[in-house]
Amino acid sequence: MTGKAQAQTVLRLSHITKHFGALTANDDVSFELKRGEVIALLGENGAGKTTLMNILFGQYTADAGEVEVFGQTLPPGNPRAALDAGVGMVHQHFTLAGNLTVWENIVLGTQALGALRLDAKAAKAKIAALSKRFHLAVDPESKVGRLSVGERQRVEILKALYREARILILDEPTAVLTPQESDALFATLREAVGQGLSVVFISHKLHEVMAISDRTVVLRHGKLVAERATSETSREELAALMVDGEVSAPKIEAMPPGPALMRLAGVSTKGEGRAPGLHAVDLTLHAGQITGLAGVSGNGQKALSDLISGLANPVSGRFEIAGEPVTDWSPRRALARKIGRIPEDRHHTGTIADFDLTENAVLETYARDFARHGWMDWKGARAQAEGLIGTYDVRCPGPDTRIRLLSGGNMQKLILGRVLETAPRIILANQPVRGLDIGAVNYVHGRLAEAREKGAAVLLISEDLDEIMKLSDVIHVISEGRLSPGFARGTMRADELGQWMAGEGFAQPTEAAHAS
Repeated sequence: MTGKAQAQTVLRLSHITKHFGALTANDDVSFELKRGEVIALLGENGAGKTTLMNILFGQYTADAGEVEVFGQTLPPGNPRAALDAGVGMVHQHFTLAGNLTVWENIVLGTQALGALRLDAKAAKAKIAALSKRFHLAVDPESKVGRLSVGERQRVEILKALYREARILILDEPTAVLTPQESDALFATLREAVGQGLSVVFISHKLHEVMAISDRTVVLRHGKLVAERATSETSREELAALMVDGEVSAPKIEAMPPGPALMRLAGVSTKGEGRAPGLHAVDLTLHAGQITGLAGVSGNGQKALSDLISGLANPVSGRFEIAGEPVTDWSPRRALARKIGRIPEDRHHTGTIADFDLTENAVLETYARDFARHGWMDWKGARAQAEGLIGTYDVRCPGPDTRIRLLSGGNMQKLILGRVLETAPRIILANQPVRGLDIGAVNYVHGRLAEAREKGAAVLLISEDLDEIMKLSDVIHVISEGRLSPGFARGTMRADELGQWMAGEGFAQPTEAAHAS
């Protein structure tokens, strides 16, 4: 045996078991990570990945089992011990202070409370050396709030390396990156792994798992069900192992677009703080068509979503629905015009956490369908919720369950059912599968495809370029509130769209024609 097979074991999880009441989140899970190795951690939503990482970091205490880092058993329930042992983590949502510089963010929290002063010169020298060694180019004097998403991720990785992390855990690291930024991240990881860093890579993007990992560990219902050398498996096998069966993605057949159901002509909206508004946007949504909106997070997606949802009004331009100009726009009017809204944040804007499934199922229709002379028809509302639970396979104890107790995938299914059962003419699907496993992703995609076939106009907003390219009849790219022309399915490669996402296509006139 040679190479990584003989390498030092740097992390060992042994027989980890964790219960939350009657739920078993982790069931006797064991695996090892070696020096200079990348392990991909896969599993459905609710499979136990997050719980396992929280146990590793001491945020949860296991009911049984232990964690060893470099041969030393970590004390349970002690996050500082994991950090001191050389474990670092880069979360999907960055934890950076935008008003501080790069170097200030990196050193933040590294000084003991009793330290009188920080040796800024030495700190900057160490950061410069790490930047050069791992090809993580970033200006240490720049304010983080002015950095691109890709640059902020470099800062997060530098934070971990500055603390001398020898094991790095990456949670959905490419969720908000352009294809070019993802390629740069993988190049950095290969460089770091070549110098002895060990990585646990958590992602739902199977092509990335295949590209970057040495081994893949699959969890299902809290159990470790498979471990594969990545070079000896396939995306299809891994998907099947995750869901315990074959996975089939919906097929989007070409069909002619129907009439225009919504049109924006030269529409601009106000920005909010650092978030840009829309700048003279032209967009048409047709019946029987999925229009994809690609872009790096924070480039105007929220402004467009708020406009369509009724949360914002144009400051200039023309906004039409079914050929009629829109005035005095509001969420109530949007619902009345048969606009179905799948919001970006299912936890904060899609549901009310302490309401049960029945209450959440009728949030947008109770006044119209279940209010009778000032009284609520709870029997009818419960029947509605039970129907959604059955039709959309929402796995839960029942309609009286608090929705905060559901997994993300099941929460999303309830929202999807709440929207689609109203037979909307226009569907705003904003990040509809973010953080969902492959089975839930295909389910949501299939339902959107069905709505398209029934004549709905779907606007799919996603930071996942694979999702956009797979589902969309027409693709637009948004950058700093500006909208690209519409590109018909199959006419643009991922790297070409990535250039538009980086803002390059907007710098010069384009000969591309609007597909709409």
